[in-house]
Amino acid sequence: MDQHLEEMLKLDEETRVAYLKAFVRLACADGYFDENEKRFVKNLAKTYEISENRLDEVLNCEDDDAIIEEVKKIKNRRVALELIKELCVLAHADDVLTDEETLFIGRVGQAMGVELDKIEQISNWVIDKIILAEEAKIIFEEVGSQA
Repeated sequence: MDQHLEEMLKLDEETRVAYLKAFVRLACADGYFDENEKRFVKNLAKTYEISENRLDEVLNCEDDDAIIEEVKKIKNRRVALELIKELCVLAHADDVLTDEETLFIGRVGQAMGVELDKIEQISNWVIDKIILAEEAKIIFEEVGSQA
């Protein structure tokens, strides 16, 4: 079991639900929460051992202020940093980082006690990782091939 999952499963369900709600809120930021995104979150909820009766609550795209209150429950720094990382990955997934996404990630981080410079550091690391993955495709001639 990886370290992140181990840390997540040590948290109470309320905190795990708050984590996923932040993830869902960012996924809803573009105005769409499609079936693929829902399926992904449902699988993540299973992995994080969220009870079935809490799933609808997780999938509800709450407003930013409600989510900010929820994530204040996350006191574990490692989990907070991991959430920022996952939010940054999700925000960059469509190659467009909007001001709304940036502001939301910043607010979530600050609500959990993560400093803005640490959030920026994580975001830059995610961008670097994406760039390296794209360079790897070119170097290893994976562009256009079915690997």
